[in-house]
Amino acid sequence: MVKHINEQEFDLEVLKEKGVVVVDFFATWCGPCKMLAPVLEDVQSEMSDIKIVKINIDENQKAAETYGVTNIPTIKIFKEGKEVTTKVGFQHKDALIQMIKQSM
Repeated sequence: MVKHINEQEFDLEVLKEKGVVVVDFFATWCGPCKMLAPVLEDVQSEMSDIKIVKINIDENQKAAETYGVTNIPTIKIFKEGKEVTTKVGFQHKDALIQMIKQSM
């Protein structure tokens, strides 16, 4: 299951996590973000060896600023606590899986 986190949890849930973490920066009012939500759930079900988290930019503006998020949805992939790739906009399941595999 995709976990919702806040700025205070970002360090522990993303930066200190071993392995690959996919972070979805989103907003509740964003249409493409809503379309991406079930895609992320599907990917998480298929790829149980990775972690996927979501962070609401309206409630966590500092995190969005820190990571240069100016458009949403923004997907950032971290490996061993380091950002390795970023994609902006809606991503189809196959494209997202490919992006994750390339980051592993």
